[in-house]
Amino acid sequence: MIEVTPHPEGAVLPVRAKPGSRRNELIEERAGALLVGVTAAPEQGKANDAIIELLADALKLRRSQIELLTGQTSRIKKFVVREVGAHELRIRIDAVLNPNAT
Repeated sequence: MIEVTPHPEGAVLPVRAKPGSRRNELIEERAGALLVGVTAAPEQGKANDAIIELLADALKLRRSQIELLTGQTSRIKKFVVREVGAHELRIRIDAVLNPNAT
C-alpha cells in the first residue's frame, strides 16, 4: 500500500522515480511508494517537473497543488499535494492504477 500521509495543507505522497522510461505513466505501488516512470532525463530538475506534470494530469489536480518536498536529486521523493486529503488521494491513485476495479 502506498504510504500517503496527512499534511497540514493536504497529503504527502511518496514517489519512486523511474526517469528515462519509455513513456510517462503511473506504474504501480513499490515499497510503500508510487512508482512513476517519466521519459525525461534526471538532469536539471527535468524529471521532477515531468513527474509533477504527470501527477497533475493523472490525478486530476492543478500543477500548483503539487510541490516537491524532499528528494530533489534522489529517486525516492516526497510530494505535498495541497487541498486533497490522504484518503481522497489514495482513492484517485487507486482509480488510475486499477481502472477496471469496481
